[in-house]
Amino acid sequence: MTATPAPVKLERKDFVSDQIVRWCPGCGDYAILASMQKLMPTLGIAKENVVFVSGIGCSSRFPYYMNTYGFHTIHGRAPAFATGMKLANPNLQVWLVTGDGDGLSIGGNHLLHALRRNIDVKILLFNNRIYGLTKGQYSPTSEKGKVTKSSPAGTLDRPIVPLRFALAAEATFVARTVDTDVQHMGMVLERAAKHKGSAFVEIYQNCIVFNDGAFADVENRDTRDDFALKLEHGKPLIFGKARDKGFRMKGHEPELVTFEPGKPPSDLIVHDEKAGAQYAYMLTQIEPPEFPAVPVGVFRTVEEASYDELSEAQLAAAKKPGGDDLAKLLAGPETWEVK
Repeated sequence: MTATPAPVKLERKDFVSDQIVRWCPGCGDYAILASMQKLMPTLGIAKENVVFVSGIGCSSRFPYYMNTYGFHTIHGRAPAFATGMKLANPNLQVWLVTGDGDGLSIGGNHLLHALRRNIDVKILLFNNRIYGLTKGQYSPTSEKGKVTKSSPAGTLDRPIVPLRFALAAEATFVARTVDTDVQHMGMVLERAAKHKGSAFVEIYQNCIVFNDGAFADVENRDTRDDFALKLEHGKPLIFGKARDKGFRMKGHEPELVTFEPGKPPSDLIVHDEKAGAQYAYMLTQIEPPEFPAVPVGVFRTVEEASYDELSEAQLAAAKKPGGDDLAKLLAGPETWEVK
């Protein structure tokens, strides 16, 4: 099923709630919220057919600031709520807003199953590599050796890479964007909104208070052109302000090459967002400090029947003669009467 078209033409202001936005000044969440409020009226979906769901964390204030239906649920369990909403009302467009702690720590199990089921939910994971709401403890995505209030001698944990998690669960849409590049973020959010199935978007988001500069190279306007490898389907992997760097395969590993601007080698990797998960996983290995680049954009998108579609079909098939006899349904074929 598809969402019901909006009966009237909507504008950005229609999606702005009357709640005071309570994030720290300079937080990257402001840019994400503005991008979402700008996107929503372009989708042609009535506000009453849109719902935002969140768990616990700074990112989870999001539903309050969108003038749509919204649920601020419990820590890590937002995927379960979102799944239930989509199955109960397939006409809804459901957005799930979570963070690296809420989504990948206590909520890791729930997120895994939402992705593997390919439920038609748009999942935004704000990644700032820290617990912000509880004042600066290390999170599942914090780099190894990170010194925080809860790891004064440095973390021992190997960090989770959110995109690898999503790809391992075979999410049908996997992407990454950055809070400071609003044009790129708008494009990625629109692609996710129009995808049928589980859409997973990691957003690099700066926590100016507890982890400022976690993604400085790719976020800073003065440096991001040299570090952001923007993925474009059917185009070679080229980046750099001078467009003079790219990647090719050396055996099973990506290799960085430098060349004269305008004269790229013919053997550069050409991005294919419809390729298998193995290719997308390889792209996640392009990261600092091994390489001076961070891929952003759509890593993988494939078409598969969504869980809610399959569920609707299963329910339709179950509606057969006699199926409305509640007593028979409750008793089932494996019951008997003892006299």
